[in-house]
Amino acid sequence: MASSKHDGELRRLALSVLQPGFVGTEAPDWVLRDIGDGLAAVVLFSRNIVSTEQVARLTAQLRSENPELIVAIDEEAGDVTRIESATGSSRPGNFALGTVDDTELTEAVAADLGRQLRTAGVSLDYAPSADVNSNPDNPIIGVRSFGSDPDVVSRHTAAWIQGLQSSGVAACAKHFPGHGDVAVDSHHDLPAYGAGRDEIAAQALPPFRAALSAGVRAVMSGHLLVPAYDPDLPATLSRRILRDLLRGELGFDGLVVSDAIEMGAVTRRYGIDGATVKAVAAGVDAICVGGESAEEATTELLVKALTAAVAAGELPEERLAEAAGRVREFAGWSAALRASAGGTGETAGDGIGHLAARRAVRLTGAAREALPLTAAPHVVELAPVTNMAIGKETPWGVAGPLRERLPGTTSVRVHDEELREGKLELTSCALEPAAGRPLVVVARDAARHPWMSRAVTGLTTARPDAIVVEMGLPDTTGATTAHVFTHGASAASGVAAAEVLAGTD
Repeated sequence: MASSKHDGELRRLALSVLQPGFVGTEAPDWVLRDIGDGLAAVVLFSRNIVSTEQVARLTAQLRSENPELIVAIDEEAGDVTRIESATGSSRPGNFALGTVDDTELTEAVAADLGRQLRTAGVSLDYAPSADVNSNPDNPIIGVRSFGSDPDVVSRHTAAWIQGLQSSGVAACAKHFPGHGDVAVDSHHDLPAYGAGRDEIAAQALPPFRAALSAGVRAVMSGHLLVPAYDPDLPATLSRRILRDLLRGELGFDGLVVSDAIEMGAVTRRYGIDGATVKAVAAGVDAICVGGESAEEATTELLVKALTAAVAAGELPEERLAEAAGRVREFAGWSAALRASAGGTGETAGDGIGHLAARRAVRLTGAAREALPLTAAPHVVELAPVTNMAIGKETPWGVAGPLRERLPGTTSVRVHDEELREGKLELTSCALEPAAGRPLVVVARDAARHPWMSRAVTGLTTARPDAIVVEMGLPDTTGATTAHVFTHGASAASGVAAAEVLAGTD
């Protein structure tokens, strides 16, 4: 009997350190049952979202089993949006805000997002990205970062956290100890950050120190190898990084959340169950899972792995209990934060987001001379394969909003494989339709995609009067070409660019 009771307690502890996702716009029975059995958190993705009102009904249903249930979401605004995945974000992302470099604006945008999330019943946002994008070839961070200067990233990380939490939603600084200087996407394999400790202290850690000073109570670990601290284990699985550096040196005593545990950077070597056990043993308090593996069977697999690891002596029960205690403490704090914000509040809609996106637009001298357009253009959008953090369903671009302002605007969207396989040819799909009218070429990180860079060069060589709209990291190599830089590909940024092109701003 005692053993059975202990098994039940262990299961509750194991459930409480998981933050699973699920499929559907209503709570599945298994999720409600697990909440009753001790599950303390869930995470929402775009597949769970139709509207703010529907999410509010869903979160109320989930909290019927536990009023302090942590409801998390991966909502950065900008390119990475869940709450507006169907329409594109009405707010620009971090890089645009860092470019404007007005911390009051950043705080206001985050507060506006916080009001929407709080109205929907969300209590924890896996944002902001506190990564310093020091490697321009980084395939996973890019415009998700406030920039490449640690001082800029630090002050905007702090402002974003203060803004979000002022609206009653807990922030989560990610991806510790800094994911900005890597060249591999951790969704697929393990990236490495090879800098020495002094460089890491000067470059990657300042935004996390700023986040702690700003009152952040959750930090997300990154799946990257940092040999200066641990040559063998990625940060999520490393005691040296989570206990010695984050807790010891930085003095963080809040909730450590893992990046999605099913990502290839950790599962290729340890499996999803092995990675979960190693993460908790290393000092992670809450395991984010279910972006890809959202079935009840995954949650059960991880519960069994954790309880079996305790039984086998691989995971001290005290460590599991400590993690569960931190989750409980965070749940109480975040519930009080939600309550302290009062009322549901109203979002500013496209007001503050539009203002911020518009302020982030930059033009070269040639673009200033060539704009506004005097006729409806042909728009060529060069579309990269985006990383898995960016929803494939999320619309982006300039053609749609430009068509609303200049009726008669035509457009084509071009992908790398279509050019490689001969399904599309730039002369016929881009240059010929633009004969006798303006040509607008829209790129997204052209400098990181050789095929896109070649396409931009080819089109602007054939049409020196073309206007290039870059919606990723700015590339100034084609300095003589008229360029419009939006510093992000959110819906708000697309509208801002269209207004500049059409002269309707």
